[in-house]
Amino acid sequence: MYQEIFAEELGAWRGRGARVVDVRERWEYEAGHIPGSENVPLDALASLKLDGKPIVLVCASGNRSGYAAQLLAQRGFTEVANLLGGTAGWARQGRELTRGRG
Repeated sequence: MYQEIFAEELGAWRGRGARVVDVRERWEYEAGHIPGSENVPLDALASLKLDGKPIVLVCASGNRSGYAAQLLAQRGFTEVANLLGGTAGWARQGRELTRGRG
């Protein structure tokens, strides 16, 4: 099972050492992403090294990252969350986006 979280909760997850992983394609990520996030496209998710830290998954709207969260939960990872609204929701709230490779 995984959690669905709102943008306001991301700071608390980061405070616990969570990795923020953006599962969009590289070109989407470079167009604007949450500062401090890392890019691991959905089709490369199987290669993601799980280091025991909590993980928050993000995409454009929350759909792909929800699917990714489900996959990681099925692999037995317990501290996984999906960011509701994705980067679009993040930006709609006036939050900063980083452009380029990050």
